[in-house]
Amino acid sequence: MKISVVGLGKAGLPLAAVIADSGLDVLGVDVDKKRVMDIENGLNPIPEETGLDKLIKKHIRKNLNVTSDPLTAAKSCNAHIVIVPLFIDDNKKPDFSVLKKAFTCIGQGLKKGDIVVLETTVPTGTTKGLNKDILEKESGFVAGIDFFLAHSPERIMTGHSISRFKEFPKIVGGINKRSGEKAAEIYRHFSNIQIVKNSTTAEMIKIAEGIYRDVNIGLANELLKVCDSIGVDFSEMRKYANHKYCNIHQAGIGVGGHCIPVYPWFIINQMDVPIIKTARIENDKMIYYWKDKISALHPKGAKIGVVGLSYRSDVKELAYTRSIPFIELLEQEGFDVYVADELFSKNEIINLGFKALEKYDQMDLIVQLHDSVKFPENKTLVIQR
Repeated sequence: MKISVVGLGKAGLPLAAVIADSGLDVLGVDVDKKRVMDIENGLNPIPEETGLDKLIKKHIRKNLNVTSDPLTAAKSCNAHIVIVPLFIDDNKKPDFSVLKKAFTCIGQGLKKGDIVVLETTVPTGTTKGLNKDILEKESGFVAGIDFFLAHSPERIMTGHSISRFKEFPKIVGGINKRSGEKAAEIYRHFSNIQIVKNSTTAEMIKIAEGIYRDVNIGLANELLKVCDSIGVDFSEMRKYANHKYCNIHQAGIGVGGHCIPVYPWFIINQMDVPIIKTARIENDKMIYYWKDKISALHPKGAKIGVVGLSYRSDVKELAYTRSIPFIELLEQEGFDVYVADELFSKNEIINLGFKALEKYDQMDLIVQLHDSVKFPENKTLVIQR
């Protein structure tokens, strides 16, 4: 068995390395030629991913190889795992362009008996619909008979991906029973398998996980507002309210990252789901709540230092981060805003259009979105992300 992993980002590269470490032959595919060259030279483009350095150096140019030619990879492998980005546009609609290109290339190189697995989180029905149609059109084969097709959503967390493959169950669902079984044969080499009824069920499991987080964060944000209005310390309330039967999430500035802000829209766009939709909208509006709190404490023109750009303190990633619109909102309000992030250099911050925060003691207020640096409590507003 030779497996192609299409997409060598924060999810795809750890997956390729873990598969190689299980003893299978892996060909990683990415259209970014520089990224491919770096990996081929043993360089790890995701330094925050624990254990990835070691696996790349151990397996690269042995049973882990990389290429920027997806068609060659499709022709030379008999199993194909696709884990490319799926973003939403300004109208909150999914942009399938990258996914379509990946499946078109695989379809053009598809052979009888091949197995294709999609790991990208997608709207329900995508695997048995759009993906199946592209593969059948490009190959001339029949899915579920001539080749096999399944969905196995990634369930990792950047920085902890390597360990999660063994510690967290891997969901697998095929477009038919045989497809699910063929996909499970691959994943059993390096993870714990849970086979579900079909690919749509597998898709919905991952979407539901994201919605669960988003709605519960929305609830926490509402409870924060209630606590503020009646003079109760939200953190203290949360500490003693949480127990075996109650898990109030952390309130904060909103929700960022590739996952939680995106997945609810897959369902919102399909049907009337008022609780899910309200939570999604209210979480995005939290930047206005915090802006109003700052405006009540400080006049326009006050120097505000914002610590934290990335959506998570230990990941250098700006995908759907709420920090940037929050900073822009403060600037529109008339505050003199300076920005710092331990993961970004001064020049990187300036290139994003912000002023770099260097003199903390000259700020009237520090808005702390990262928890890795401590500042004087009398001039610090700590907001979780």
